[in-house]
Amino acid sequence: MSPSRRRLLQTAAPTLIAGVAGCTSGGFGESDQSTEYTLSIDTIDASPTEHALYEPSDDALFGDPARAALADIIPEGTHMTYGYTPVPDDSYVAGERAYFQIETAITGRQEMDRTLIRVESLDDDAVGEDDDESGERTGEEALHVDALDRPSARVIKILHSNSATGGAGASADLLRDDAYVLRRPAERDSRLATGDLDGRVVTMTTDGGFLYRVSVTTELIRETAYTTRAIPVADSEAAFRDVVFAAEIDAELDGASLSTPARELLEQTLGGEYTESTPLSTAFEAVLAALGVATADESLNGRLLWYDDQLYRYGLYIDTPE
Repeated sequence: MSPSRRRLLQTAAPTLIAGVAGCTSGGFGESDQSTEYTLSIDTIDASPTEHALYEPSDDALFGDPARAALADIIPEGTHMTYGYTPVPDDSYVAGERAYFQIETAITGRQEMDRTLIRVESLDDDAVGEDDDESGERTGEEALHVDALDRPSARVIKILHSNSATGGAGASADLLRDDAYVLRRPAERDSRLATGDLDGRVVTMTTDGGFLYRVSVTTELIRETAYTTRAIPVADSEAAFRDVVFAAEIDAELDGASLSTPARELLEQTLGGEYTESTPLSTAFEAVLAALGVATADESLNGRLLWYDDQLYRYGLYIDTPE
């Protein structure tokens, strides 16, 4: 969020909060240059147990492998995959009579044939659509990435991101050197896996920008073996609720646990944002302390708050002058 946006939110805050913010303690982050703190609190429309439970998506790419794994491991089985994990580690899932937490361990490695996808960046003039004097098409016809099936399109977009960032982007973690390895069942059934796109040119935009030539090879590589299992953690919803509160909830508060100014500031922030610059008010310091972020020296997000029988997600954004 930009500083101007934060200042706008601060200016628009209710008069009550503005008055509270004017009473500063002079002790939190006081320095010659003010640091800006923005507390963001979003409402989660689910109970803590509902929010904690993992449900596979409906798609074939990620959902099908997850459902296959859960069918094997609940209540006492195991499921092995090579090169990828089908269910996020530490996820909570529900069985017929119990609740479980997913655990995945590396249990070996194995050499196997895999299909590897690479792309080569091309100049814009590599593709043409005008006919020459002989009546034949010049250049090659490019396929738009969104015309491909989803597993194939996702792979090309990952490789494009890696190329555009010079290997410095987050997509690099999904690649084996400069290649994407087709591992998931939907990927191994995709158009890329058939070899139909080998040598073809793909464009990332509708106007023909960002052209890549696709290379499809089959190589013998060594894959990591992952074994997934389910660990029982609770045999009732009440017991599972205790597990969730112990493991997932970062702050559990009620109105009586806060001073009146701190409670009013917190309740004004629920479902929105509140910003102050150092030195912070006593009320704001108290709210940050109750949320367990008073000593934070960098921005954080994704924390969970249980307040007056409602679940919230909160984050603290720190804007320090350079």
